[in-house]
Amino acid sequence: MDDQTMDDQKFNMSMRKFLKEVGVTSQQAIEEVVRAENLGGKGKLKVKAVLTAEGTGLEHVVEGEIDLG
Repeated sequence: MDDQTMDDQKFNMSMRKFLKEVGVTSQQAIEEVVRAENLGGKGKLKVKAVLTAEGTGLEHVVEGEIDLG
């Protein structure tokens, strides 16, 4: 395996670890606010996630709605 392939694998593993943490902690935060503010069953929750990377021009925005059932 060459150095580039190993670097790509290391990058991909690191990125997957970060994205997993984002997903898990974001879900926990949303569930917590829905419980704390008694929002269950009350339509939809509009959400927005903004991803930036220090020292870069990255600003990725994802907006959506979560059905509160």
